[in-house]
Amino acid sequence: MARITIFAGHYGSGKTTLAVNFAVALRRSHANVALCDMDIVNPYFRTADHANLLEAAGVQLIGSPYANTNVEMPWIPAEAQRIVDDKSLRAVIDLGGDDTGALALGRFAPQLIDQAEMLLVVNPCRPLTRGVRDLTEMRFGIENAAGLAFAGIVNNTNLGAETTAQTITAHLPLVREAARAMRLPIIRTAVWKNLSDQITLTEQDGQTLLVERYHHKDVWAID
Repeated sequence: MARITIFAGHYGSGKTTLAVNFAVALRRSHANVALCDMDIVNPYFRTADHANLLEAAGVQLIGSPYANTNVEMPWIPAEAQRIVDDKSLRAVIDLGGDDTGALALGRFAPQLIDQAEMLLVVNPCRPLTRGVRDLTEMRFGIENAAGLAFAGIVNNTNLGAETTAQTITAHLPLVREAARAMRLPIIRTAVWKNLSDQITLTEQDGQTLLVERYHHKDVWAID
């Protein structure tokens, strides 16, 4: 596993949820973990919303000083440089939606190539990413803007609180087809913990990522 994990994808794909919980999971086995919010596209659902949860878990939060305010200003935190400089740090980056948000990563790209893994978060339930062509176009748009290539896919098929086992299993063929078309492996498939006994995944679906909700805001805990 790379020292730095970057979650990127379309707006609403679930990047922030995965990034928050992946960081919490990392903290169980690593003493020095930070989560950096580089989402300059969506000011309404930020990692800062879960600052208390992250603090309780011992995860450092690097984010915009304008988060959770009425100020809508694209801002890359100056402390983000520490992610590439501090080799003792296990870092998670929540990258903004599609290619516009990926521009935030461009300045760090040369330093990240050898120490970061960028993962494409896919949720085919979202309106603009329901087909292989949509997903492929999104993939190349983000890579071009970020200056980094994706290492693999995280299948995060969900409909929020309305997610069922059928929601996930019905979209497995599409995600597999997209992975083949893009020549990217599926690294993980997210499955709600209470649905795990209702879903059968294959080796091509990657590791099962069991998740459960901490509370009503759909913040999940990764096992």
